[in-house]
Amino acid sequence: MTRSLGVAGVLFLTLSVTTPASSVFVIVPGMLQVAGTGAVLATIAAALVCVATAYLYAELSSAWPVAGGEYVMVARTLGPLAGFVMLGVNVFNNLLFLPVAGLGIREVLAGVWPGLPQVPVAMAVVAGCTLVALLNIRINAWITGIFLAVEVAALALVATLGLMEGTRNPVAFLAAPMTPSGAPASLTDLGVAASIAIFAFNGYGVAVYFGEEMHEAPRRIAKAVTAALALTLVLEGVPLVAALMGAADLPALLASGDPFGLLVRQAVGAEAGGWVAAGVAIAIVNAIIAWVLACARFFYATGRDGTWGRPVDRWLTSIHPRLGSPWIGTLMVGGTGMALCVLPLRLLKVWSGAGLIAIYAGLAMAAIAGRRGGATAHARYRMPLYPLAPAVTLIALAGIACATWLDPEDGRPAMLATAAQVALAAAYYLLVLRRRGWTAQA
Repeated sequence: MTRSLGVAGVLFLTLSVTTPASSVFVIVPGMLQVAGTGAVLATIAAALVCVATAYLYAELSSAWPVAGGEYVMVARTLGPLAGFVMLGVNVFNNLLFLPVAGLGIREVLAGVWPGLPQVPVAMAVVAGCTLVALLNIRINAWITGIFLAVEVAALALVATLGLMEGTRNPVAFLAAPMTPSGAPASLTDLGVAASIAIFAFNGYGVAVYFGEEMHEAPRRIAKAVTAALALTLVLEGVPLVAALMGAADLPALLASGDPFGLLVRQAVGAEAGGWVAAGVAIAIVNAIIAWVLACARFFYATGRDGTWGRPVDRWLTSIHPRLGSPWIGTLMVGGTGMALCVLPLRLLKVWSGAGLIAIYAGLAMAAIAGRRGGATAHARYRMPLYPLAPAVTLIALAGIACATWLDPEDGRPAMLATAAQVALAAAYYLLVLRRRGWTAQA
């Protein structure tokens, strides 16, 4: 692939994947419905985990700025078995984002377009975004940058309206978190909400997937990772707190499937709410384009490593001679995302959060092993205050995992599904790939 991106281009693409507006309007409502005002505490806990994890991503990415991302980092530090287990979890997690984003469009537009069919719209949007993702990566960086400006404007409006109408002290959200029913938020509620929040913030590490198309990636990619997380925390955290402070009817806002749209419609009218909804829908489209781009490059790396066998490996590594994109892999990613749109949105959100717990834990252990064994000695970026970041990550993830497990409705099935992914990946490596001498290229 051609190196045609700078820090700004990778940052635009990465922020488009984290898609703050989509997260606020589509994913954060799930946190509010689970934990109510406890979503603020859950957000803080998730933010601490993500800051620590961003340092892990920054150091490991500067050592191996390649399209395979996390599984390459783990394979190079913990060995090929651990690397392939990481690959197996990533396969599912990367593909789940597309249906989450696509299905979320109906949630955003429901207030201005009642009766919009959820699954057909999601499939059509994913299909259209896949076609755009076939274009040259530099063109897509400009497209996503323009769309990103629209979603930042929508978030700024939400935050401004909430703060202008704000009558509640945000300290109360920390001191006495309450669920939508008025009951105190339990540890399980906060844990499940934190798992969803981790998914809402996720995406800053996707910068590494574009590393093979970035100028001087070993030296510069850490800037894209850390800047993407910092902007994501601000763009998602401020509207959340502002909406809770300024809601005219807090219980109704917490129970609503579109709480931020409700805030806008109540504050400035239905027409303005419609414009904000349109802006968020654009943000979701932008996120899907960027994620198809990233996911196709991830699968490009798996094909290059000989993971799936012929002819699949050949398809995944096929680069279009004019567009410079892994075009067959892009179409395969989009087609799979369309098929997954038939799954329930809430299940997809929690399942994705559980998968990220495994991914972040793997990165923490990879960072420790890389330092101890010297595998990351060549990294151009070194995280500050080592080993604080991996230690914080592992401790926080253990707490979130325990709390998620205590939720029998969604959390426990999601954890079991992630465990099944780990077992299947380990079995495939031991039975098939070990005999082929599989390893991750770097």
